[in-house]
Parts: sequence; structure tokens; C-alpha cells
Amino acid sequence: MAGKPSTIAIAPCSLQRLLFILAALTLIVFTILSLRSLSAPPYIASRPSRLSNPSSSSPPLSSSIYHSPEVFRLNYAEMERNFKVYIYPDGDPKTFYQTPRKLTGKYASEGYFFQNIRESRFRTEDPDEAHLFFIPISCHKMRGKGTSYENMTIIVQNYVEGLIRKYPYWNRTLGADHFFVTCHDVGVRAFEGFPFLIKNTIRVVCSPSYDVGYIPHKDVALPQVLQPFALPAGGNDIENRTILGFWAGHRNSKIRVILAREWENDTELAIMNNRISRDTGELVYQKKFYSTKFCICPGGSQVNSARITDSIHYGCIPVILSNYYDLPFNDILDWQKFSLILKESDVYQLKSILKSVSYEKFLALHKNLVEVQKHFEWHSPPLQYDAFHMVIRLKRGCQSFVLRMPEVRDFDSRSFLGPRSDH
Repeated sequence: MAGKPSTIAIAPCSLQRLLFILAALTLIVFTILSLRSLSAPPYIASRPSRLSNPSSSSPPLSSSIYHSPEVFRLNYAEMERNFKVYIYPDGDPKTFYQTPRKLTGKYASEGYFFQNIRESRFRTEDPDEAHLFFIPISCHKMRGKGTSYENMTIIVQNYVEGLIRKYPYWNRTLGADHFFVTCHDVGVRAFEGFPFLIKNTIRVVCSPSYDVGYIPHKDVALPQVLQPFALPAGGNDIENRTILGFWAGHRNSKIRVILAREWENDTELAIMNNRISRDTGELVYQKKFYSTKFCICPGGSQVNSARITDSIHYGCIPVILSNYYDLPFNDILDWQKFSLILKESDVYQLKSILKSVSYEKFLALHKNLVEVQKHFEWHSPPLQYDAFHMVIRLKRGCQSFVLRMPEVRDFDSRSFLGPRSDH
């Protein structure tokens, strides 16, 4: 009709088709963005670095022992440039705070970490630039003073509660960017007496067993390294390794009892139902590693054992008999390339499993084992790619996850700590 504006009618089916096309395009765009985000480096550079020139003399990385050597190299360089740790200064360093009891023995890893973090480039005196916060309390040192388990738990709880009251940093993430380090099993028990500490913080422990509350990808497996080593590292010595398998130790776990019962009389396996002292003048225990192809590493009272890092150091392929062990650095290192990982039920077929390894595979495992040795050594001051830097690298990965968490700014620490007489 004249004088009326013209209109365009859209059929219902055409409108539905248009909406469908728009939805499909939106889905495609989000898929592309998601794929790009997956290919991005996993670390988040959240603060400018004060270290403009990290070490440029990085040793070459073998492609055979890492899940992704290039990603590891890039992430390691990012860690060296940016990563910062704040150490709480509270506590008397002459007691159990800030200072481990010693740097030797089977719990030396705890002592070395305390020493290394103080002397490393990652330490910062400015908590506002810190990515993670270290709770420096050594249960190993407490145990050396004869402190009971019950009193250890009370000391740990009082110390951490004091940090929460005095500083604002815990409350920003409920402790998710805090961590503590303990290698001694008594230390694990002492910290477990404070449930919120276990639930929220990053635990760096030598006993990373899935069946006792350890949380993979939050917590970190600390390698148990017995230093100093009595003899040099094993290397190109394959011709000397004439013993098929070796283990000597106490029968302090079910798997060790079965191992000794099944194989202690075998002529090709040196399975000894007693411990050979590491301190004997002849160094019989250490020399056994030099002459053996495969060193059996069953868990004892805990899943961990210093025997694993002994095997790595002396060039004997570790055979890990465990169902619940989160192996140190396994997000970085491909343990299948330098060890044998078996279930505990495989102990009954142990000899046939070891004999089924071809000579070519044994050569490859041994070559890779020598390559990985540098990651299972502690130094003071720390050296590139040593055990300290590998632990820090894993905590840097945990910090990347923490950065994605929303901060909790309006949290009253008194509600977390519970009623006390001084409130």
C-alpha cells in the first residue's frame, strides 16, 4: 500500500538457521583460542625480573631422559629469570627453625634444601615480590633433640599459627602459595597433626605415597639422597656388572619380606636378608652397586628409599617395586628411560623380568642413567640442574597453578585458627 514503509519478512526456519550458524562460528573461535592456550608455555611471568642475565652456560639436555626437553629448557630459563621465594624470618635459628641438624645421612636432602634456599638466587627479602613462601621449620632437628611426636605437632602448629597472625600472606590464598620441606618420616607425621597445613600447602616430602594423603601435582616428591657418597659415580663400566640383581636390607615391610623369602637363595640374584653397613671400611655395600646390573629398590617403612639414588649414583639400574610411589621429578624425567618400574606383585616373577631385558635395552638404560645422575646430587652452593634446582622447578610449576587461583582477601585468620584464650 502506498505511503507505508516496506518490511522484510524472515521465515522462522531462516532465523533458526542463522542462529545455528552464529553458534557454530562461536564454537570454532573458542576452540581455536583453547588450542592456542594449550600450546603456550605453562609458566606465567607475573613480575618483572631483577635477574636480567640468567646463566648462559646451560649444559646440553639429552632428549632421551625428559618428557619434553625443549619445554623443560624454556621453563628452567624462566625460573632462573623470575622465580622468588620469601623465607619467614621468625624463630630462633639455633633451635629447630631455619637450620637443619646436619647435611649428611639419609635425611641430608632436608638439610641441603634449607642450606641451598638461603644461598640461592631465588631468595628474596621482599615478600611482595615472592611467588612462594617457605615455612622454615626442621622436624629432623627436633627429632635430634629427642622431641616426642606429640610435642612436635604442637610446636609445628604454634609456629605456623604465629606466622598466620603476624603476616597477611597466608590469608591471601589460605596457604596455597606456602610450602614446607621434610625428609624424615617423623616430620611428615608432625605436620600431619595440623590438617589445614596438609590440605592447603605444598608439601615437599621424601615419602610421596598416594595412599597416605600425598596429593600429586600439588605436593612435590623430594629425592632421598644419602650424601656424601663414599665412592665416585658409576659410568662406562658395563663390563664389570656381572651380577643380575642386588638387594640388602632390613625386612621392615611386606614387600621386603616377600623379596627375601622368594629370592635370597637364588644363584643369580644377590638378595641378602640383612643390612650391609655403609660404614664398613671395605665399602662392601657400595661396591655391590658397581658390579650389579639391576638394583632392587623395594619400599621400607615408607615408599621411599635412599637405595634409589644410591643406584642412580653408582650406575646400577634401579628396579622400583612399589604400587604408590610418586617418583621424584616424574613430571620432567621419563623414569621408564633409566629404570624399571614394577608392581609389588611382580616380585614373584622378578628374575624372569630382569632376564627378559635385552642387552641393547640395558645399554640404553645405563647410558640414560649416567645422564640423569646430575639431577640427584646436592651441592652447596647449588649448581645448575642439581637436585635443588629440580625441586625448585617443580615448585615453580605449582606456583603457576596458584597464580590462577582467586585471592581470598577478606579472610579472618581467627576463624581458621579457632577459639583461643588470647582472642
